[in-house]
Amino acid sequence: MTPRNLMKWLPAIVIPAVIAVGALAVPLTAGAAVDLPDKTPAQVLALVGTSTVDALSGTIAQTSELGLPELPTTGPTASGNAGAASPLELLTGSHTGRVYLNGPDNIRLQVLDNLAERDLVRNGSDVWLYNSKDNSATHVTLPATDAADTDATTHGGMATPEQLAAKFLAAVDPSTTVSVGTDGSVAGRSVYDLVLTPKTAGTLVGTVSISVDSETGLPLAVEVTARGQEKPAFRIAFTELTLGAPDASLFTFSPPAGASVTEQALPDAASLGQKDAADQHAAAQAEAKKFLEGVSVHSSGVDGTGWDAVVELPAGSVPAELSSSPLLGELTTAVTGGRVISTALVSVLLTDDGRVFAGAVPTERLQAVAEGG
Repeated sequence: MTPRNLMKWLPAIVIPAVIAVGALAVPLTAGAAVDLPDKTPAQVLALVGTSTVDALSGTIAQTSELGLPELPTTGPTASGNAGAASPLELLTGSHTGRVYLNGPDNIRLQVLDNLAERDLVRNGSDVWLYNSKDNSATHVTLPATDAADTDATTHGGMATPEQLAAKFLAAVDPSTTVSVGTDGSVAGRSVYDLVLTPKTAGTLVGTVSISVDSETGLPLAVEVTARGQEKPAFRIAFTELTLGAPDASLFTFSPPAGASVTEQALPDAASLGQKDAADQHAAAQAEAKKFLEGVSVHSSGVDGTGWDAVVELPAGSVPAELSSSPLLGELTTAVTGGRVISTALVSVLLTDDGRVFAGAVPTERLQAVAEGG
């Protein structure tokens, strides 16, 4: 696991968090009392950093209590715009997914929606995305040189605890206090509780708790509590976990009968207009990553550092199917200069001139940055 710094994960996670955020409702310390050998924060961090688990199967449960209204999952509003409704639904309520991994190029993720299912299946360079709600599938073949470098597991709005833990661990710097909490149990496995506490009072985040498997170092759960609150606003964790390679047949996908299939073509050298193989490689890799992540967001500016940083994104950062969705109106509130989505952990300002400002900060800070820019 290679943590990215905060400025890299904030654009990639905060905005998609408004599009597709979720967490889990499983008690962190379920089961019998656990008493592990004492470890320092540095030792637990080292345990995470040396984890080599790359084959597993399990169930991930998630729920979020961000202070947003429950969004409809059926009826005209939801069904009229399936592309936007499905990710927006992950903003509230509880959700379940199944994940199967066998190395970086064999991945299957099943997100179980209300009376529907979304699947991502990757077998080497062969990738399928399927949505049972409208019986549609998209197929893409990754360039062989890029396939091993592309992380496909974040599509569909539900990441694994390891991925989310990596994002938060990237913020560990002098602005963060790191401690070890009470030992616990997740999915029947004993865990250390690594606690990250921002030192600044300018962030909405109170603490981040990461449950680290005591044997393998694999993060099994992530729990985020908003500042001034006792009950976590965001949780994600395994409820079932089996280490080892899943059945190989799980990574083979065939569209169901009657499914509409779209072939997603990655650009070839001629369409890219590149002059050398290195440029072709980089461009193809970027296109593959954009396709698999489902959203491409690039920061055009950052105000501040650490937990209270504000990221500015250019016009067009929010996908058109989301910005035009009636559901977005239920999430936003009109403020001076635009509309804001305000949750217990994240605020996003969509300005009247099309810019987007986001951060784990109060709305007033976003407005100040927007006015100053």
